[in-house]
Amino acid sequence: MEKIRLSKLMSQRGLCSRREADNYIQRGWVFVDGERITELGTKICPLQKITLDKAAQSQQLEQVTILLNKPVGYVSGQPEPGYQPAISLISQGSRFPGDRAPQRFNPMHLRGLAPAGRLDIDSSGLLVFTQDGRIAKQLIGKGSEVEKEYLVRVEGKLAVQGLTLLNHGLSLDGEVLKQARVVWQNKDQLRFILREGKKRQIRRMCELVGLKVTGLKRVRIGNVKLGELPLGKWRFLGRDEAF
Repeated sequence: MEKIRLSKLMSQRGLCSRREADNYIQRGWVFVDGERITELGTKICPLQKITLDKAAQSQQLEQVTILLNKPVGYVSGQPEPGYQPAISLISQGSRFPGDRAPQRFNPMHLRGLAPAGRLDIDSSGLLVFTQDGRIAKQLIGKGSEVEKEYLVRVEGKLAVQGLTLLNHGLSLDGEVLKQARVVWQNKDQLRFILREGKKRQIRRMCELVGLKVTGLKRVRIGNVKLGELPLGKWRFLGRDEAF
């Protein structure tokens, strides 16, 4: 049986991200079949048992995931000229007063906090930031099947069979899109449920069937809803919540 790099296997099993795995290995926090491993690049058999030291488990419990209702005009990731990154909205003063999570905000929570997915500069709604590589992998890792739900305001004349094509049959960048669920919410608004996230996917899909998007808001990722979170405010992902 071919051996696999330990950090890669840890990521595949959902124990942590590969970067975190390397950090844990260097600290001596990883055991394979009960033996402590400290050498980066170590390869093991896929069936071997991997366990984490209590120190690693404790560090994972301290990692935070933050849910932000991103306004239009903010970029999800790296700042662009003339625009601010959405992470700049996260501070003690902008925390949602209705957040039921017990932890207090600490500026250290911003360290290593990264967006787990994109939301276009001209879109609003639920944006996830996390320090936890396991959650990042779940949401944006290769093969992720986590649903994302959007309310999309449109104008224009829908092409014949356009709604059918939005649900399945369109291609972008030379690839057939995964089956979606698209229904009319009202006379000028569609509800999209997707299991992938190509760049500006919904806007491009709509253009292919004769529609122009005039407003887009993400309202759900997996089991987590935007709910009553106000625009520009954030809250912690609760211990009882999971995507």
